Amino acid sequence: MDGTDFQYRQLRGVDKRVFRLGLAANYGIEEAGIRSAFDRGINYVYLTPRGKMAKPLRDAIQRDREKLVIAAGPTVGFFGGSVRRSAERLLSKLGLDYIDVFQLMWLGVGSALTAATERELVHLKESGKARVLAVSIHDRERAGRLAAESPLDLLMIRYNAAHPGAERDIFPHLEKRKPNIVAYTATSWRKLLESPKGWDGQVMTAGDCYRWCLSNPNVDVTLTGPASTQQLDENLKAIERGPLTADEDAWMRSFGHAVHG
Repeated sequence: MDGTDFQYRQLRGVDKRVFRLGLAANYGIEEAGIRSAFDRGINYVYLTPRGKMAKPLRDAIQRDREKLVIAAGPTVGFFGGSVRRSAERLLSKLGLDYIDVFQLMWLGVGSALTAATERELVHLKESGKARVLAVSIHDRERAGRLAAESPLDLLMIRYNAAHPGAERDIFPHLEKRKPNIVAYTATSWRKLLESPKGWDGQVMTAGDCYRWCLSNPNVDVTLTGPASTQQLDENLKAIERGPLTADEDAWMRSFGHAVHG
């Protein structure tokens, strides 16, 4: 895997080339930083109600919609009608004909994949209003089953050096349908950025956390939620280093194990 392969991926279903570090704006990054991210090639956008994404994203849509992969969905989605209405509101708000990745958020907690919600999701895709159907999910075993048998095209999952369980519970089930995988919580809510009790070795940086996730070929995109343009710059610079060496992977896994406790 050379540097170019490491940084980019052709995302199945939307058929667009994406920079593998996706952007979320809900941790404080300012509008100027978001615009900088777009200018520097970040084009996978995870849209949430928080943050200052709205205006920079609208401007980016006007410049070149087809370069962007926009992922969004209802924060609560338990009923088919509410899923349909939330998709219609989202498209109207953004002035879009389609959403690249339409997802139910936090499946089993904030949403449900029932016959009714699944029917509405499939209809959105068949009608051209959504290119890819997705969920974000904590339950790894259920995610593994959905990877093998479901209409879902993308799974957004927790995956980091302190929580590598997807390698056992999810990734072995990808081969049949090959759904896209988006990883989040790469820093384990910043726990991987601090030395745990009893650890006297090297501590991971945020950039190390993103490289760790992206070095797994099963991961298509890893989300970053920088608090500032400076943090964004540091993360992008780290990605330029490419995939982990065997030695780097070994110490990061050891460190992640120590952090997990």
